[in-house]
Amino acid sequence: MKTLEEYMALPYKMEIIPDDSEGGYAACFPELRGCAAEGNSFEDVIAKVIAAKEAWFKAAIAEGREIPEPGARK
Repeated sequence: MKTLEEYMALPYKMEIIPDDSEGGYAACFPELRGCAAEGNSFEDVIAKVIAAKEAWFKAAIAEGREIPEPGARK
C-alpha cells in the first residue's frame, strides 16, 4: 500500500459541476467513491474537494480498504 503522500500525488480525475439551482459548485473524484465537496466559488470547491480527497485516503488507509489507481473503473 502506498503512503498518503504517494496517493495524493497520483493524477485522479476531478470533476467540477456548477450548481445552477443554488449557486456555487460541486466537485468530486469519480474514481474515489463518495469523495465529493461543495463550495461557493471555484477556488473554494477545489480546496474543499482536495481536503476531502486527503480525508478519504486517510480513512481508507486506516481501515485497510482497497484504493483504486487513477484510471481504474469499478
